[in-house]
Parts: sequence; C-alpha cells; structure tokens
Amino acid sequence: MGENGRDPGRTLSRRAVLRLLAGATLAWGSGKGFAASGAILRRQIPSTGEALPVVGMGTSRTFDVGTGEAQRRPLAEVLNRFTRMGGALVDTSPMYGSAETVLGDLASGLGIQPRLFYATKVWTTGREEGIHQMETSMRRLRVDKIDLMQVHNLVDWRTQLKTLRDWQARGRIRYLGITHYVTSAFDDLERVIKAEPLDFVQLNYSIATRDAEDRLLPLAAQREVAVLVNRPFERGALFRKVRGRPLPDWAAELDCQSWAQFFLKYVLSHPGVTCVIPATSKPEHLADNMRAGHGRLPDATQRRRMVDYFAGL
Repeated sequence: MGENGRDPGRTLSRRAVLRLLAGATLAWGSGKGFAASGAILRRQIPSTGEALPVVGMGTSRTFDVGTGEAQRRPLAEVLNRFTRMGGALVDTSPMYGSAETVLGDLASGLGIQPRLFYATKVWTTGREEGIHQMETSMRRLRVDKIDLMQVHNLVDWRTQLKTLRDWQARGRIRYLGITHYVTSAFDDLERVIKAEPLDFVQLNYSIATRDAEDRLLPLAAQREVAVLVNRPFERGALFRKVRGRPLPDWAAELDCQSWAQFFLKYVLSHPGVTCVIPATSKPEHLADNMRAGHGRLPDATQRRRMVDYFAGL
C-alpha cells in the first residue's frame, strides 16, 4: 500500500493500460533491433534442475512509480524487451514501494505472466504479519502462486522460513530463500546457509566487491543453493568510475560491447552464480544488460585480467 493506505496500481484504468501497451508494441513489438545471436545462457537451480536464464531483472527504485502513462510506459517497454530477449526472473519486494503492483499490472496487461519467474520477499516480523504480507504480494502481482519467496534481509528468518516451508509443501510457492545486500551480513548468511535447507540465496557481488567469492559462493555450491546476485553495478558507482573511458580492446574476446556487459560477464563467469538481477527503467539499458547472457564468458585468467584492469583505472 502507499503511504495513504491506497494501493496505487488499482487506480489505473483498463484504457490507460491499453494505451501503455500500445506504445510498447509500437516501439518494440517487432522484436527487431535487439536480438542477440543464439539463446540466452541458462543455469540450473540445484534443488530441482530447472534452468533459468542467467540475466534477470530487479525492480528496486525503478518500478516504484505511480499510475501515470509517462511513468509506466518505459517500464512496459522494459518488460516487453525482457521477455522477448529470453528473460524470466523478475525480483521485487514489498519494501520497494509500488513495485509489486506496477509489475503485476503491466505483466498482466502485456499477457506475459506465464513467461515470468516471480521472485518476491517477506519483510516483517511475526507469523501472522508474514502471512498477511505474502498474501498481499500475491494480490499485487496478480498470481496465485509465487515462484520464489525470500526472507528479505534475514528479518525474523526463523519464523518466516517455517511459514515458507509450509507454503512450499502446500504449493503456494515453488522455491524459498534468503537475501541480503551488504557484505557485513555475510557471516549471518553463512550461518543460515549452513543450518537450513534452502533453494536460493540472494547477495551482493560485483567486480569491485568480490567478498562473496571467498566463502559464500563456494558454500552455496557445496550446499546446492542457487545464487541470485544483486547490486552488480554498485548502484551506478562502477559506471561513474569508467565514465569517458573506452573498453579495453581485449574485451572483444569476451563478446563485450559495453561496460555493462563487462561488469555482468564478470559476475556470470563465476560458476556459483545462477542469475544476476540488474535493475533498470530504460529499455535500451535492459537490452544491453540482456546481451551479457550471450557469447563467451571469461575464464579464470581473463577474470584476473578484468579485475586488474578495473582496479588500475
């Protein structure tokens, strides 16, 4: 709900949705101009073997908008491109303002709900509060089953995981997991991964913040836990560092055409990473991000070269 207690997405008229979708179709409906050669790379969820496209999408900040056409039209275009380029996993949270509602409205209007892998979170204390929040998320997303429900930032994780296991057994969610976004929480993440059977863990990892490589990525692989990576661009800090600088010539060896692909391919080249979830509200940035899931990924030697080059800028 919004601060005034209203669910902002419910005020969006059907006519307004159709106008948004018409704009998205005119801009991107043909599918031309952004297709990459071959299918996007996929990796398996260890607990089931289900394959996911390695580039997903986050919604923090970017999908927290109102009902106006000017605000929602680019997001309709982003979602349209995302699915046409082979994307599936979209990560959101009740913590992200109106993001769940906006995602639910636009995906329903575009008719792409069956093609999406919905990942959201529970972010509260207490069993009943957790249940209420998750049921609200399902209404906002307009689905009767969530693909992945995560305990956001480990808030009351023991209570919430107990409920998630019950919901998973009853078929209300398909997968369960835990999340955090800062390295200072890695000790806590490590303890939970060791103590609890999980399907997913979500954590921060980038070419500049590589702490997850030391313990958590190897541990997740050992425990057969899928890994979602947030903050691969450090909220834009990586782009600020390389502003005005061309890619090194050898980036072509990795099928990199942009700094975004350079940063994402570094993350994806770690075998412990299942899917990276950069957030964007710009269709052209979304297309650029998705291309990181195509072509060659760096090997161990190339990864060291990437780190050394970036550190030297």
